[in-house]
Amino acid sequence: MIKRSFSQVDVFSSVPYLGNPVAVVLDADGVTDEAMAAFARWTNLSETTFVLPPTTPDADYRLRIFTPGGELPFAGHPTLGSAHAWLEAGGVPARGDLIVQECIAGLIDIRRDGATLAFAAPPTTRSGPVDEETVERIARGLGVERSEILSHQWIVNGPPWLAVELASAERVLALEPDLSIIPDLNTGVFGAYPEGHEHAHEVRGFVPIIGVPEDPVTGSLNASLAQWLHREGRTPAAYTNGQGTRLGRDGVVRITVVDDAVWVGGESTTAIAGTVLL
Repeated sequence: MIKRSFSQVDVFSSVPYLGNPVAVVLDADGVTDEAMAAFARWTNLSETTFVLPPTTPDADYRLRIFTPGGELPFAGHPTLGSAHAWLEAGGVPARGDLIVQECIAGLIDIRRDGATLAFAAPPTTRSGPVDEETVERIARGLGVERSEILSHQWIVNGPPWLAVELASAERVLALEPDLSIIPDLNTGVFGAYPEGHEHAHEVRGFVPIIGVPEDPVTGSLNASLAQWLHREGRTPAAYTNGQGTRLGRDGVVRITVVDDAVWVGGESTTAIAGTVLL
């Protein structure tokens, strides 16, 4: 085993312990797939990442992303938290304030603006309405009437998300789901706040399929959700979503649309820094 630099970063919050943590192993060259998976199971966080040398000169580093249940091609809050840890450890982007991350999903641009990092949402690889049988099962799993689901969509951008819309943020926050009915689905739920609220929507993400009943704050879900709503002309060019309220968190996800490109950002803070043996 070798000592390796390690950070645990709280993402989507400027206040420590109110966002979503990601475990980041820096200098992970030589760590086997089995060791990465075992460490991710041990941390028991929604994601654990491993920073590696890039395989292309177009990237600043390569990132592998693991849940307790396996590897992901892309995930949002691990992307931002890992970029934060890489910069804090002395990483220097080759392109000024633009960081380029290589991962299974491809090259991901990450923009630095003061204390905020934002990633360019990767293209969705699946979209369109969810089949009615699945929607009805989701309604049962969420404990709502089928008629309460106002719209639904596949919004896959790496993780296989599907999303459903309820009438209000209040209804979303009141959900007491039975995930045994939807154990095989990554289900995002959102509802609008009243006009004048600081956030546009409240978002919740249920991911029992990877061993995480509810994710505190979810970059990939917010990214593909923003792409869907932007395509339909339902959102402004800049807004924020809240997530994590029911879990005692206060995640703030900043959405900005520039030339039809969706950027998803927020602030991060390092909660733990040290070394791990891998």
